[in-house]
Amino acid sequence: GEAVREAFFGNVPEARRSAIAAMELSKGRDVEYGAAVALILAGDSSRSQTLANDLEKRFPEDTLVRFTYLPVLRSLFALHSGEPSTAIDVLQIAVPYDLAIPGSWSGFFGNLYPVYARGEACLALHQGAEAAAEFQKILDHRGIVASDPIGALAHWQLGRAYAMQGDGAKAKGAYQDFLTLWKDADSDIPVLKEAKAEYAKLQ
Repeated sequence: GEAVREAFFGNVPEARRSAIAAMELSKGRDVEYGAAVALILAGDSSRSQTLANDLEKRFPEDTLVRFTYLPVLRSLFALHSGEPSTAIDVLQIAVPYDLAIPGSWSGFFGNLYPVYARGEACLALHQGAEAAAEFQKILDHRGIVASDPIGALAHWQLGRAYAMQGDGAKAKGAYQDFLTLWKDADSDIPVLKEAKAEYAKLQ
């Protein structure tokens, strides 16, 4: 969970260190998934792909692995490779499980990741309305999201989606929601600095 949070927030070295440390403690299904997510978000696609392949080999009939974990990882690989259409395609199998609670929940990560990844793919395709719908779905299910980092990041991504549609007022509102949530956060967090810079351009 720590590795995933650091990766989402843009703290790449910390994410990689935490992912590797977690794998040294356990080779469990959910730990391996979390490490794979953290590593691909941190730009280490090769090591993440190795973990994904291992998950597929070790758990071929596992519902979570087949319909949530692997689709999410494959979508992130596609996004990393600049193929957002592929990212959306591989997530189709996960649609019936969008609101499912994954096994990784106990580590406070993993809820609604198919939705978040789909939203990111829509942004990459400049499909603002579709992206907004995905990120709004996350905000509409706070009880499922719990303390997962995407609960906060969805506000930021929603602002991006509205800005893409040319709706400045809604974009500013979403950015303000994100910045309010993070008003006491460390000022040097990469995603916070990025969000502040984007928000300034909306003024």
